[in-house]
Amino acid sequence: MQGIITKYNDYCMFCGRPTLTQHHFLFGRGMRPLAEEDGIKGPVCDECHNMAQKVSDRIHDNTLAEKLSKMLGQLAWEKRKVAEGMTEDEAREAFRKRYKRSYL
Repeated sequence: MQGIITKYNDYCMFCGRPTLTQHHFLFGRGMRPLAEEDGIKGPVCDECHNMAQKVSDRIHDNTLAEKLSKMLGQLAWEKRKVAEGMTEDEAREAFRKRYKRSYL
């Protein structure tokens, strides 16, 4: 499934370089398959994802970037559910039920 974060899936959402890589904003403890199913991912280049020489420039090696990406993923998921007819509170509760926690 295409990511729900941006419609510009050919460009890294951090640096703007062309990319084919998708970063799953939720991963670990069985969450990655759910994130794939729900499209909770966004385009990132290999450098920003996990290949940059400077560790802090890699999303997977930057604690703050990982936390913010989880928040972004949850907000995008909830926004889609609200557009489908849920209230904001219902969307938040549905996210908690599906992913066993809230990042917000």
